[in-house]
Amino acid sequence: MAEIAQLIISENTHELPVITGSEGEKAIDISKLRDQSGYVTLDIGYKNTGATKSAITFLDGEKGILKYRGYSIEELAEKSTFIEVAYLLIYGSLPTADQLNDFQYQLSRHTLVHEDMKKFFDGFPQRSHPMGQLSSLVCAMSAFYPESLKSNQTTEEVNLSIVKMLAKMSTLVSWIYKKSLGHPYIYPQNKFDYVTNYLHMTFGQRTEQVEIDPVIVSAMNKLLILHADHEQNCSTSTVRIVGSSDSNIYASISAGISALWGPLHGGANQAVIEMLEKIQEDGGDTDKWIAKAKDKNDPFRLMGFGHRVYKNFDPRAKIIKKACDEILEKLGVNDEVLEIAKKLEEVALKDPYFVERKLYPNVDFYSGIIYRALGFPTDMFTVLFALGRLPGWIAQWKEMKENKEPIGRPRQIYVGETDRSYVELNQR
Repeated sequence: MAEIAQLIISENTHELPVITGSEGEKAIDISKLRDQSGYVTLDIGYKNTGATKSAITFLDGEKGILKYRGYSIEELAEKSTFIEVAYLLIYGSLPTADQLNDFQYQLSRHTLVHEDMKKFFDGFPQRSHPMGQLSSLVCAMSAFYPESLKSNQTTEEVNLSIVKMLAKMSTLVSWIYKKSLGHPYIYPQNKFDYVTNYLHMTFGQRTEQVEIDPVIVSAMNKLLILHADHEQNCSTSTVRIVGSSDSNIYASISAGISALWGPLHGGANQAVIEMLEKIQEDGGDTDKWIAKAKDKNDPFRLMGFGHRVYKNFDPRAKIIKKACDEILEKLGVNDEVLEIAKKLEEVALKDPYFVERKLYPNVDFYSGIIYRALGFPTDMFTVLFALGRLPGWIAQWKEMKENKEPIGRPRQIYVGETDRSYVELNQR
């Protein structure tokens, strides 16, 4: 017998169906509540509202579980490449060897961006924020590929837009970095895989041959995989709701980038480094700052510890910690800021105060350390987050289209003035 929830309003009882997800999650379906009762629900921030049914990502914050299409994040990070995971998210299954080769081939043939895109780069001030540049550049791509504006695109046309979006994003991100340095852009090379190609465009030089260390390629693959999707967060929901108006893929992804730009969403790993630099400038006394973090009357809090979704531990952090240790050892980085990070990590993993409250280092803590060790400036961190999250945004946009979901239109509870009479200007 199907489970039913009952909502009693005055003397009227309304029956609402209960939906059970494939992982056992329960949801009360209120889709017809307003039509039946005249009432809407109020859920500020949508913390308790399921806006869609999705088969892409499952996470359980209480148990520290994250899965893409049913595969554990631990197994994917250990065995897959970023592009293999991108295929999984977008198309629903791990690719065969032939499918993966074809996918990589298609991506390699679309990494070049239109030469006129350089004019956008020329127009940005050198110190303009990389996320503002990225959002603008991605949205502008719709002007270069007007076929993406068509409604009712064929499957082949949609797939071509997806390939172009994925392929050209790596080029744009690398060029944004090059512009910040005032260096000439490095063009993509088809002989490289996706991640190596991105790193070559980022750290390569016109004046000499640069070899990208496999340890760095491996760590970057893991970082991008760990960030590839995370269920219905702020930026992902933005992509879906913009796409629900039948906006093209570039406009929808651009909106997601803008949402990710917010420091409450995508800026956490940047905030970690800024905190570490603040501790360094204060003399590097970690004991002092640990004490401040424990003091409930002190507004300071440690960035990169704990997570608003994961109430136990961040499963991604355990994976990336190993890659972080490998990178620091391989590069032999002598950086006081990173030494401070190691001290904080050691305390957080052992101190009863942090252990009891489950304030473990999260993925933002370790990703910030890795990006700094590789030489990225802090304002590039969120751009790298966007590069990793791109497959998830595309998958969510594609799923929303295929499900023929209606245009997003949240309700509100009006709390403003009621009837007011207009007062002529000379009488106000």
